[in-house]
Amino acid sequence: MSESKAVFDAMLVRFDANEADDMEAVFQFDLEDADDYYLSIEDGSCTMAEGEHDDATVTLSMDLATLKEVMSGELDGMAAFMQGRIRADGDIMLATKLTQIFPN
Repeated sequence: MSESKAVFDAMLVRFDANEADDMEAVFQFDLEDADDYYLSIEDGSCTMAEGEHDDATVTLSMDLATLKEVMSGELDGMAAFMQGRIRADGDIMLATKLTQIFPN
């Protein structure tokens, strides 16, 4: 299993359906040094797929180390964004909810 897939598998386990209530969204992750994945949230469930979604709600671009640090709580996502370590396209407010939907 790839290191990036392991990160997304861990995110699926931590998915909080209550936080994602009524949300319909696709989070696209463009990883500079690993495979791209996207997470689709719909009807209180989350699915993962490798590759690029053709109509993502928000696209987050970063390297794998940054993703791991944000999802582990070592790095605040907003701080990483302000430092230029994460670039976001699309619904940026949705991106700010990532660590609520996938808590540590």
